[in-house]
Amino acid sequence: MSRQSRTRPEGSERGLHQAYDTALLDLDGVVYAGGRAIAHAVESLASARAGGMHLAYVTNNALRTPDAVAEHLGELGIPTEADEVITSAQAVARLIAEQVEPGSKVLVIGGEGLRVALGERGLVPVDSADEEGLAAVVQGYGGPDLRWERFAEASYAINRGVPWYVSNTDLTIPSARGIAPGNGAAVEVVRIATGAEPQVAGKPLPPMHRETVLRTGAKRPLVVGDRLDTDIEGAYNGEVDSLLVLTGVTDAAQLLRAEPKYRPTYVDRDLRGLLTGQPEVEPAEDGFRCGGWTALVSGDVLELRGEGGEGGDRLDAIDGLRALCAAAWTRAGDGSCDLDADKALARLGL
Repeated sequence: MSRQSRTRPEGSERGLHQAYDTALLDLDGVVYAGGRAIAHAVESLASARAGGMHLAYVTNNALRTPDAVAEHLGELGIPTEADEVITSAQAVARLIAEQVEPGSKVLVIGGEGLRVALGERGLVPVDSADEEGLAAVVQGYGGPDLRWERFAEASYAINRGVPWYVSNTDLTIPSARGIAPGNGAAVEVVRIATGAEPQVAGKPLPPMHRETVLRTGAKRPLVVGDRLDTDIEGAYNGEVDSLLVLTGVTDAAQLLRAEPKYRPTYVDRDLRGLLTGQPEVEPAEDGFRCGGWTALVSGDVLELRGEGGEGGDRLDAIDGLRALCAAAWTRAGDGSCDLDADKALARLGL
């Protein structure tokens, strides 16, 4: 993928599971939400694998170990090996190991995933800022039960000059009940207490992309995610193609406002999009056409015309959104579109 500003979603005559060798799949908001599989995820992934696509699960959530994630996916009906799971805990552990002496002590603010990843790199996880010879502090998502005192422990060490690393800075995380605070919210707590800036490993930054490539060996990967500011930006930074699914954090209105680094290659409702070709978005009249819909700019409004009728069906709605993306992104250029799209999106039911 070129770093040139994208002005429309791309098309693909072949199913994406045939056009790419490896799907680099985010988990929260893409495969599952909370403890439950997202609709159509299990069967879509099974079909993609049967069609020859390698599946790798790439998550910014550093709480669980790859073994635990693989076990959870298996319980959902998605057979997975631990080496098919790449976490930001692994990426941050490698980052730390490259900068400290082997066998160094690292203060852990987070869950078991961080401890296991540090051990894999020959580092020693500890729990107290008062440990002699402390070389680093690492912070990752520790779940809703992480105690406030752990943030204080990190602050004590960082304020003494111990280097600070974090797995990721996602401000929110999808759950079965809705959107909850993520590790980035906890990072802000420590930043306020210390005035320090951490080294960050997770998506969308290069350490996570490097970890993923090293562990998967992907030659033609497709990043699949629900977040513009991690998944899609990470693909942009790594110069690889991406598929945004609308099953997690990002909604249609946010997608239309996306700046170039947040614009995905493809857009679909859910993981069924892996199994299909993607329709072309073509210039038409004063706007752009996809399927039965034409999107154009009228004054300060994004307008939608189409044969699909009010609401349309699911496929028609996503075609309409693709056309709207082309109109919005073309108008915005290298910026963010500020046109009113409420009526057009309401017509699509999005």
